[in-house]
Amino acid sequence: MNRQEPLVFIIAGEPSGDNLAGRLIAALREMTGGRIQIAGIGGPQSEAQGLKSLFPMRELALIGIAEVVPHLPRLLRRMNETAATIREMKPDIVVTVDAPSFTLRVADKLRGSGIPIVHYVAPQAWAWRAGRAKTLGKRVNHLMALLPFEVPFFAEHGLPTSYVGHPAIESALAGDGKAFRKTHGIADAATVLCVVPGSRNSEVRRMLPVFAEAVSLLAERYPDLQIVIPVAPNVAEQVEEQTKDWPLPVLHVKNPAERFDAFAASDVAMAKSGTVTLELGLARVPMAVAYRVSALTVFIVRRMPIAVKYASLVNLLTDREVVPELIQEDCTPAAVAEKVGTLLGSPEARAAQQEARRRCLHVLGDADPPPSKRAAKVVLDLIANRET
Repeated sequence: MNRQEPLVFIIAGEPSGDNLAGRLIAALREMTGGRIQIAGIGGPQSEAQGLKSLFPMRELALIGIAEVVPHLPRLLRRMNETAATIREMKPDIVVTVDAPSFTLRVADKLRGSGIPIVHYVAPQAWAWRAGRAKTLGKRVNHLMALLPFEVPFFAEHGLPTSYVGHPAIESALAGDGKAFRKTHGIADAATVLCVVPGSRNSEVRRMLPVFAEAVSLLAERYPDLQIVIPVAPNVAEQVEEQTKDWPLPVLHVKNPAERFDAFAASDVAMAKSGTVTLELGLARVPMAVAYRVSALTVFIVRRMPIAVKYASLVNLLTDREVVPELIQEDCTPAAVAEKVGTLLGSPEARAAQQEARRRCLHVLGDADPPPSKRAAKVVLDLIANRET
């Protein structure tokens, strides 16, 4: 590579991180007039911006202790391969994006290399295992946070942290629901239910059967519902196979560019817990949130101190349970169908969630400049400070 231009090595380990990485790469290219080089690990969004992934990102898209353990030998091999490649390439900076089980272990293997490491997306140490913040400070040089209250928390633990903003501000507000309905032949008066089972194979395997039964129950009361399912490329085939016999018409949205248009076109959603809950909230889509993990993961996590009351980001940001949460034992088809049915039948319940959007936006702050450009500026400033 021609090292007259700075080299940024980016590691994204799952679809949500890949979306962040893709936007970051685009912002870095724009802000440098293209005078930057990118290497690393990523998926379709990063590759669309010119990244040639060291190996397929889908190998890293795991969740939960029980899911990770069987793949440990391969993950350890990939960690060592990634760290060795970074040491050989000597990039100006390494940006690790979320997926802490992989990315932060790679960062640990880079100790003593002299290469600055910035981690994008703060681990939720403020929610549990606060001591993890100190460990993070030993692995990375800087943290880019998505939520404003994360900055003082990590700064208190000695880790320089910049608030760059949540990517949902950049994307969820821009969806075009009318255009989406027109493109896909959905009538303006039709009621659209958005189903989001997750972007990892393990999530889809656990959540989609629950959602399938919930949809069957709803179909009895709302036979004219149109189902829309935005699917990540790595689980598209799996989702299509599992939904082919659903009792209601299903539209699979495979194009990532249509994801937020699909949200904007939806009246109500049932979604797995995660970033998507904030995206749906900002897109003004009332929802019921559900989640399940393995029994082993639950056994371990429930023995850890938990410092937050809610799983949904909308509820965390508004500090009240605006969005119904159905977690683990409460995550049953009947419960999900009941909560979604309440939203479908109650304008007041829908309005209460839509009002929460205003509070979320207030907490998250201004969308200009967009989070990707704020993150790019942090990265470029760190490179510049290293050179001076």
